[in-house]
Amino acid sequence: MITVYSLGAVILAYLFGSIPTAVWLGQAFYGVDVREYGSGNAGATNTFRVLGKKAGIAVMSIDIAKGYTATKLAYLIGMSVTGPIHSAQFVNYELALGVTAVMGHLFPIFAGFRGGKGVATLFGMILAVHFQAAMLCVLVFVVVLLITKYVSLSSICAGFTFPLSIVFLFQVSIKSEVLYGMVVCVLILVTHQKNLERLLKGKESKVYLFKRKTISPN
Repeated sequence: MITVYSLGAVILAYLFGSIPTAVWLGQAFYGVDVREYGSGNAGATNTFRVLGKKAGIAVMSIDIAKGYTATKLAYLIGMSVTGPIHSAQFVNYELALGVTAVMGHLFPIFAGFRGGKGVATLFGMILAVHFQAAMLCVLVFVVVLLITKYVSLSSICAGFTFPLSIVFLFQVSIKSEVLYGMVVCVLILVTHQKNLERLLKGKESKVYLFKRKTISPN
């Protein structure tokens, strides 16, 4: 059932997702549009690569918060519409709002619809929907990153961890949540297509968390 509150929540979710954190932070504090450097992507990974650790952490944190906050807007719609908390209907609303925020990050209205890959915002959504699975994804991401130094490969591995964990480890019974987990894998693979090509060619850039990077144009 569509209500004024549910429609308003969807609009807010998209606007949250559309906040171009990397672009605004880069321009405000560094005088740099990160889309003109590195991979040309307006996300946390390219911010780490172009502006360094402090800026990257700030962008990643805010982008995660965007996805988490947008997903939790389900609480504002009203139980009479969403059903009881943690019910299948409620989770469906959470997923719808989270996906809307991710789409906002991919196609932000505030930045000419040129956004990032949405991994951090997607993680914020996962964090809101299934905290334990999200923490497992973080563990996989960190381990792969420390071993390989590839953020893209770490993101892909973490993305596959989510559906596998909710099905086999946590045994989630809500079909829409399981389907969403599968969609996460597809979305990450699609948005990281160029990264995969560079990985296969050995040309993907590495990220050194404890080493300051010099800005270099595309």
